[in-house]
Amino acid sequence: MRIFAIESSCDETAVAILNGVDGVLCVESSLIRSQIDIHTIYGGVVPEVGARQHLEMISPMIARMVRPDGAGIDAIAVTAGPGLAPALRVGVEVAKTLAWAWRKPLIPVCHLEGHIYANWIDSVPEFPVLALIVSGGHTELVLMRDHGNFERLGETLDDAAGEAFDKVARMMGLPYPGGPAVDRLAVQGNPKAFTFPRPMMNRDDAMFSFSGLKTAVLYELRKNESRMADESFRADIAASFQEAIVETLVEKTMRTAWKCMPKSIILAGGVAANAQLRDRLKTATEDRGMTMHLPPFQYSLDNAAMIGAAGYFRAVRGISADPLTLVVDPNQDI
Repeated sequence: MRIFAIESSCDETAVAILNGVDGVLCVESSLIRSQIDIHTIYGGVVPEVGARQHLEMISPMIARMVRPDGAGIDAIAVTAGPGLAPALRVGVEVAKTLAWAWRKPLIPVCHLEGHIYANWIDSVPEFPVLALIVSGGHTELVLMRDHGNFERLGETLDDAAGEAFDKVARMMGLPYPGGPAVDRLAVQGNPKAFTFPRPMMNRDDAMFSFSGLKTAVLYELRKNESRMADESFRADIAASFQEAIVETLVEKTMRTAWKCMPKSIILAGGVAANAQLRDRLKTATEDRGMTMHLPPFQYSLDNAAMIGAAGYFRAVRGISADPLTLVVDPNQDI
């Protein structure tokens, strides 16, 4: 089954063709056009600006990838939510038009589900699967007993980990996007220079909280305003902050894994691109004799291949939508 996929939930316009045979997935082609340079001016994503950029870029990208008649495509997958409503609408309306014109099944995909299924690209995690989802808007532990069977075991009570990264980056005057900027700066710092809190790490559940950690960093920066121009000080702050988040995520994931005993542990979401988190979680699972799957680095951030992967397994289960009535859901959940 060849799936043509579209992703436009935020500030990346992406299309891809993914081929699935008996549950084994292969990405035939993938294009991503980032809007980072545009939104950097504003220090964050402006929804209407993002939507206009999607409109400008998506048609030429589709023309590069598929024939005008859709020959060779078996189904169309598209991100229907969650995300920024104006951005989502561009991808969904284009997908609806193609599905109607090509007479192909239209498969709506949850963006979070797409991040989870990035782990099925070039890999086959064995069920049950424990997924750690870490992104700008979500920090969750989800148990999958089969395809499409999701049980949320825990989530953040306030800020998501990726949101905390972005807010701390702004406090430190780092460029947008904040998460990668903190990650790069942290490599130069000492992760033990400052003792920041590990919120809820010692609680015997799968819940998270990062608002207090963010506030602790703010107070430390205010106490040391005279040192803000010192690159080594900034690097130590970034490294210590990142260490607190990574240690909390890894410890709570492993503690949850001991309770539910999954056959596979996977990492999903935009923060899955964080090098320290990937390394620490992989080491922790190997030390405990568990099987770890990491999404290919190029499919950790927003992309259409992961939407195609989730779309494939939805298509196998017979899930599709009416191209005349599908609407976006900015608050969609798995």
